[in-house]
This record gives sequence, structure tokens and C-alpha cells, in this order.
Amino acid sequence: MISTSVRRFYDPTFTVTDEYKASLPDLQNGPASLIEGANVPIQQVGISNFRLPLKYPRPNGDVERLETSVDGYVGLDAGKKGINMSRVIRSFYSFKEDLFYPGKLQEVLRMYKNEMESKSGYLRLSFSYPMLQESLRSGLHGYQYYDASFEGNIDEYDNYRMFVHLEFEYSSACPCSFELAEHARETRDVAAIPHSQRSVANLTVELKESLFIEDLVALCRKALKTETQVMVKREDEQAFAELNGAYQKFVEDAARLLYEELDGEERIADFVVRCAHIESLHSHDAVSRICKGKSNGLR
Repeated sequence: MISTSVRRFYDPTFTVTDEYKASLPDLQNGPASLIEGANVPIQQVGISNFRLPLKYPRPNGDVERLETSVDGYVGLDAGKKGINMSRVIRSFYSFKEDLFYPGKLQEVLRMYKNEMESKSGYLRLSFSYPMLQESLRSGLHGYQYYDASFEGNIDEYDNYRMFVHLEFEYSSACPCSFELAEHARETRDVAAIPHSQRSVANLTVELKESLFIEDLVALCRKALKTETQVMVKREDEQAFAELNGAYQKFVEDAARLLYEELDGEERIADFVVRCAHIESLHSHDAVSRICKGKSNGLR
């Protein structure tokens, strides 16, 4: 039975003193005897998907503020019950007006290691990055959005590694379907349409030094040629059909074309690429996956 003397309402006039704060229970920083289960280290403990608007630099010196989803983790040693989860957010907020690029994450992670007395740390910033794309022939412009992430992790020896993730959409026209359509037209005078489909390349690159999202998009455009379009008039649609005819590709071709461009970029230390052609002929997708091939590298 609850005592009738207990006050059952929120008191907005209550003032928290240092003495009162010191009296609050703190199970997260309690003794090892409070640990449930095996008393072993945990590689990552923290918070996923806390959001805030962060600033990102453009190659031309402009700054873009984008809604960003942040994952922040630290390593937890054996013998420690837990961490103060809210500190992951509170500490990050001290950087909220800074410019973010892949190398910047190292500064935040070193702060996490010091303030949270952790041996390791991990951060991932995920955002949708807008770039103005010119139409193929009509001279119009529209914004193409790229799902991208900056990732950084630092280990107990203060070794920092930084990565960029990018999703790039393109069209893929099937070379086999093109030849079969041409055969039908030439031998039987039958109209036939070769199939093509929206396709997606997911890239993860490990960097030696920071690069812009624009740089990575440029490598994809150079490799694949047939990026999906934003603004399209009839002359643009015709140009796109011509591009697909000129740059037909199987999913294996797409992977190798991207490999060629990424392998030639000196700022990239390692990479892995997954291409998926969302088939218009089949009820399933065609997929290829390729990596740089470094020993103990990305797979």
C-alpha cells in the first residue's frame, strides 16, 4: 500500500543542489559485483541515431548544413558495469557548430576516450547529401541526393581509421538483351526493346586523407557513365537512351569499372563495392561484390 504522505505530482519549483546531485544513485558506475552475465569487455556501447543538423564543407568553400544521424560508441572494459549513455550525446554537442569531414571524427573520438575513460571509440555520421545535377541536353538543373556516411574508429593504441560510405544510383542496360533485340529486328523485322533497370552501387572506401563526397561521386560517374537523372525533357530522355546504348553493362562490368577508378585514386587506401542490378527481366536481382584485395583488408 502506497503511503498517502507521498507527493504524487511534479514540482517545477524544486531546485537541484550539488548535495542533492551527489545523493542520486548511479548504478552504471557501480562495482563489478553488479555486472550481469560474463564479466568480459564489450567492444561497442553507446547510442545509435541521435540526430542534429551538422555543417559540411563544399569543395568551393561553401558550407552545407544537413540533418545527420549519429552513432556513437565506446569500448567498455571488463569490471565496469556500464557507461553514462547521455554523455555520448552531451559531449558530441560541443562540436555541433564545427565543420565535419572524415578526418574531423578523430578529434571527437579522442575526446570520447579521454572523457569516458575508454580505450576505443567509434562514430558514424549518416546524411543525405544534395548535389546539383545538370540535365543531359535541355540545360535544366535539379538536385540529386546521395545517401552517405562518414565513419571513424580509434583503437587502444590511438590508431585512427576513417571511411566514407556512398550509395550511387545508375541505369544498366543488358548487353545480352540488346543483342537479342537487334537480332529480332534484323532477322524478322520485329520491334524489340532491350531491358535496362535502375541499379545501385554501395561503396565503402577507407581513406588515407579526407576527400569530398563530390570526389567520390565523380569517380562513380566516370566509371559508370549512366547515372539516373533528375530533370528530364524529351531531348534528355533520348540522350539517356543513347548513353545506355553506348555503355551497356552486366553487373560484373559495373564492379570492375568501379574497381578501376577507385584503385587509381591515391587518397583511397582500401575499398569494397557491392553492385545490385534491380532486374526488370527477372524477379530477382543480379549482384556483384568486389574489393581492392589487400591482405586483411575490407571484404
